[in-house]
Amino acid sequence: MNKRLKLFLAGAVLLAAASCGDDKPKTADITLSPEAGTSINSGKELAVKVNLPEGTSIDSVVYMLDTLRIGSRKDTAAVVVKTDGMPLGNKVITANVFTGGKSREVTSNVVLLAAKAPDVYTFKVEKVYPHDTSSYTEGLEYHDGFLFESDGGYLTPPEGEDVTGQSSLRRVDLNTGKVVQQAMVDPKVFAEGITIVGDKIVQLTYKEKIGYVYDKKSFKLLKTFSYTAGTEGWGLCFDGEKIYNTDGSNSILFLDKNDYHQIGAINVYDNEKQIDQVNELEYIDGKLYANVYLSDDILVIDPKTGAVLAKIDMSSLYPKEKRNANADVLNGIAYDTKGKRIFVTGKNWDKLFQVKFLKTSELPL
Repeated sequence: MNKRLKLFLAGAVLLAAASCGDDKPKTADITLSPEAGTSINSGKELAVKVNLPEGTSIDSVVYMLDTLRIGSRKDTAAVVVKTDGMPLGNKVITANVFTGGKSREVTSNVVLLAAKAPDVYTFKVEKVYPHDTSSYTEGLEYHDGFLFESDGGYLTPPEGEDVTGQSSLRRVDLNTGKVVQQAMVDPKVFAEGITIVGDKIVQLTYKEKIGYVYDKKSFKLLKTFSYTAGTEGWGLCFDGEKIYNTDGSNSILFLDKNDYHQIGAINVYDNEKQIDQVNELEYIDGKLYANVYLSDDILVIDPKTGAVLAKIDMSSLYPKEKRNANADVLNGIAYDTKGKRIFVTGKNWDKLFQVKFLKTSELPL
């Protein structure tokens, strides 16, 4: 083949490639609004639309929000979504763009925040009870006139852990703080949150991926189960239908009350950001009350959306300089459903407090 023919064929190939490129729909530069990572407060409308490069036309667009179809268009007009009542957190937006018999998927995401700043609450101490300083409180419940407490710790802490003492499950006399019944946990295991479901007590472990189920009356261990819902086992509470579970993140997981597998989740956000290290839980009058680990805050959380409805600063409850030796952080919320009493304590504290939460507007002038 001579040089002139080679040049001719090479030119023809380039021309054909260019011609084919001109026939292809110019979808490479299609973008989606809102821009990825945009925050929006619950209650505001979310307008979703594709943005096309000049000279590009489409046949139709189908929009999805997570796995829910939210609308379709045959032009670039926005699909408007109402966000009231949606669970908070990251929402993936997908647009399937159809043009020339072909489709292209474009994605973005928004972060849905709480509608408004949390209400500010304070507290009133109604009564003070003794608390066993040997208890590194991980879970706290009040039932049948007694406190039920999960005490954490490793008998021989593994590398990187420093909480010593064998974990246990305890029944505690409220008025004296004395342990009246106790079941010791495997010394290689760190016990975490507990909740009571009927005549059973469910207890999680920290990193061991094991859950325990006890008979509420005898404390006999009925069975163990594999805990796979969260990355770690933290707090538990029960609303009569499902179990709520924290794992050290900003998530609150829903567990089946019978076999403890995950059946749903919410993510905890205030009006500005996600709230991490949500810890011990209590269900009180339709709301979740939660400790935030390493803080003096108790949050009131909407169990349907994850929105922080109120925040209670407990820093003045038991100031660090006044605490007993070796006292650790605030942790432990229990509710007496019949008596309408709320109890709070901390890890290795010598006191347990009966408190009433009040809106700042309810305080006397």
